Amino acid sequence: MPTDMSNPATLAKEVRRAVLGMVHRANASHVGGCFSMADILAVLYGGWLRVRPDDPAWADRDRLVVSKGHAAAAVYAVLSKVGFFPDSWLDGYCEDGQPLAGHVSSTGVPGVEVSTGSLGHGLSIGCGLAMGAQRTCPESRTVVILSDGELDEGSIWEAALFAGHHKLGQLTAIIDFNKIQSFGAVTDVLCLDPLADKWRAANWDVQEIDGHDHAAIAAALADGGRSAGAPRALIAHTVKGKGVSFMENDLAWHYKSPDTAQLAAALAELDA
Repeated sequence: MPTDMSNPATLAKEVRRAVLGMVHRANASHVGGCFSMADILAVLYGGWLRVRPDDPAWADRDRLVVSKGHAAAAVYAVLSKVGFFPDSWLDGYCEDGQPLAGHVSSTGVPGVEVSTGSLGHGLSIGCGLAMGAQRTCPESRTVVILSDGELDEGSIWEAALFAGHHKLGQLTAIIDFNKIQSFGAVTDVLCLDPLADKWRAANWDVQEIDGHDHAAIAAALADGGRSAGAPRALIAHTVKGKGVSFMENDLAWHYKSPDTAQLAAALAELDA
């Protein structure tokens, strides 16, 4: 019997397993940031996003922009698991001549809307997509996943002001707030407090949620009690490296690739 990828718990586990294999084979990095958003991706692709793997260019689809493009392995993993392309593509992650680049790439990759990786640009792109959809396909929704570290970029706040001003009510920003960025704790590098108030000041509806609680994520996405026309910001409190105890809350896994022993230990823990 095929695995039910509409179950977020199952899908999130398969994404984490795939990420470990991809990063290990490629001697790549960013396991921690892939794992912190795996549950968010699982809920989105487990049934919330209106997308068609057999018709990726469907005009009325929802759009997802993963602004934290360094977490590409998780994006590719979830797309393969829900049928946008074969799992065999994952074996060529980060290899020359293969479609799955080390940062999110839309070139030749079904299901990826835009290439990302230079932090701070995804929300501006999302605003453009949402404004276009507002005029041509009002039912189409746009979601942007942001890292907490990239909120240091001024372009994020320009886009936030733009979205609130233009009442882009079909736009949702999900902040993967795992509290660790490339050089240390977010509070030490550039404190974001009071984060929720900043989004509210830009005329967004804001909720703070547990970014690993599938029911909480789904409920926040489904919430119909928002102000008319207000874009939505979901501040998802997450754990860097979530799912593997020796990776959790450890800055090193922003960069490290698991060796053979660590790969086996991590997979065993995920399967326990």
